[in-house]
Parts: sequence; C-alpha cells; structure tokens
Amino acid sequence: MITAMLYIVIVVANTSLIVVICVNRSLHEPMYLFLCSLFVNELYGSTGLFPFLLVQILSDIHTLSAPLCFLQMFCLYTYANTQFCKLTVMSYDRYLAICYPLQYNTRMTSNKAVILIILVWLYSFVKFLITLSLNIRLTLCGNIINSLYCNNHLVVKLACSDTQVNNIYGVFATALSILVPLFPILFSYMRILRVCFSGSKQTRQKAVSTCTPHLVSLLNFSFGCGFEMFQSRFDMSGVPSVLRIILSLYFLIIQPLMNPCHVRTANVQTKTHM
Repeated sequence: MITAMLYIVIVVANTSLIVVICVNRSLHEPMYLFLCSLFVNELYGSTGLFPFLLVQILSDIHTLSAPLCFLQMFCLYTYANTQFCKLTVMSYDRYLAICYPLQYNTRMTSNKAVILIILVWLYSFVKFLITLSLNIRLTLCGNIINSLYCNNHLVVKLACSDTQVNNIYGVFATALSILVPLFPILFSYMRILRVCFSGSKQTRQKAVSTCTPHLVSLLNFSFGCGFEMFQSRFDMSGVPSVLRIILSLYFLIIQPLMNPCHVRTANVQTKTHM
C-alpha cells in the first residue's frame, strides 16, 4: 500500500500548508498566494494519478475506459503546464522583490497575484481542452499503452484515423509549454544575478534564501517532465524497467513531496506559524 501512503502524505502535507496560509492573514501576501496556488495544483495533479492507480491495484484490473483515460490525461497535462507557468510567475515575483524592493508592494499587489494565478489556470485549461477535443474525434484501433497513466503521444499513436492535426498542434503545444516559461525565467534570473553581483552582501543572502527553493523545484520538475517527454517519444528499452517506472512518476510524486520541505526551509515565517 505504498501508493496509498504516498497519496495520504502528499494530501496531508500540501493541505496543511494551504490551511496555514489561508488562516493567517499575515501570510496573505503575493509570495504566499503563489505558494498556496502551487500546493493546490499539487493536490490536483496527485488526484489525477493516485486514485486511478489505487483502483487498478486493488481491483487487479489494469484497464481504463477511453473517457477516463482522456480525463486523466487532461488532469495530468493541465497540472504540468500550470506548474511550469506558476513557477514562472514566481520567478518574476522574486525578480521584483530582489531588484525593486522599495517598489515591490506597488508593482506586485495581492490583487495582481490573484489575477496572474487565474490567468495561468485559464491558459492551461484552454490549451489542453483543444488537445482533448482533437483526441476525442480520433478513431482508436489499439487499446494498449505501455505506461502507468494515459499519455497524449501514446494515445495518438493508437489512432487509425488521420492524426496530422493532432501532431501539428502537439508540436505547437509542446513548444508553448517550453518557451512561454523559459524566456521569463531566464530574464528574471539574469536580472537577479546582475543585482547580486553589484549589490551588497545582504542582497545576495536574500537572493539565495528566496531563490534556492524555487530553483530546486524548477529544476526538479523540469527533469521529471523532460524524462517523461523523452520516454514517450523514443525507445528506452535499454533502461531497466523499474528505473523507467520510477522516473516516469518522478514529476508526479517527488515534486509534491519536496515542495513543502523547500518552503519550510526558505520561508521562516511559514515555518513559525506551523
């Protein structure tokens, strides 16, 4: 029952942090609103994976109906895209806090943070509603996916109808998922590094304490998503099956478990309230 235990730990850890942020008015600031939305997204993504796995393990039935497969795929893809975009917004927030500390409260208000969070969710949902609508129209001739969860690329490969539109939009959506977060993150951290090199020791310490957890989360999540993207498109038979399974679940399990730890380490205020 390791799967059930992991799900419980993820739910309890992330829910507790959400409650701490919501209950304490002193934490109703942009940075903590972004963190709260990040934890909500972790719960959403975990719920898109673990219940399906648990049902299959407990019933010993390793099948999933097409509607449930599409639902799981929609949840996992919107989770991943939303996670990247929220980490991107958080990098911009850190850029403002470090590069413009005196103007931060006017440049990034709580209302602006809420608007950014809503826009990120809308962007992810609309983007993958299009993917879902394109997949639903396909005629599937196969019914076996060599994966623990439904993967868009593998589902499209099962189709015996024309998939040209799906493939073109898939490339476009993948490019958006990578490029939209990449440029703002690079811009934010280049400016932060510039300020660190020319600033005081206190500025550098502030940058390290606030940016390290974000960078660890970003690199950790990028590695997990990158492996899964690579695995679904290329032959990975040379990699041991157990390792492939672990790495394919990496971004869905390790990230929700690690995020609360990073926040407790970096944000003394949150830790104190807990």
